[in-house]
Amino acid sequence: MKSFRKEIIMHLPTERGFVNITPQVEQAVAESGIKEGLVLVNAMHITASVFINDDERGLHHDFDTWLEELAPHAPISCYHHNLTGEDNADAHLKRQVMGREVVVAVTAGRLDFGTWEQIFYGEFDGRRRKRVLVKIIGE
Repeated sequence: MKSFRKEIIMHLPTERGFVNITPQVEQAVAESGIKEGLVLVNAMHITASVFINDDERGLHHDFDTWLEELAPHAPISCYHHNLTGEDNADAHLKRQVMGREVVVAVTAGRLDFGTWEQIFYGEFDGRRRKRVLVKIIGE
């Protein structure tokens, strides 16, 4: 069995946002040379997420609105985490809801998706450099 590791660097200029990272993951699969296996895509930061869904702008707007209703950024004083001097407790909660990572099958050297599935990076406390791990194992 072979193993391949790559990092994708993310730096969103906004506090929150969603980025389709499917092309970067597909490139990593091609670079790996692995034809049959699994790819793990993991947000390597506790205020960011990786998830699979449809690449549709209205849906992304709905995610953002829904998450802000579930865990509003303000008032920051309503979160115990922010008593430590932080102001990003809401970002931790949003990440928990959207998830840390995804695993996708690799078949015949390609991501083996269902209809409309794409891989997204979700940012909930942006404006700084973060990493996404792509780990591929297989043959």
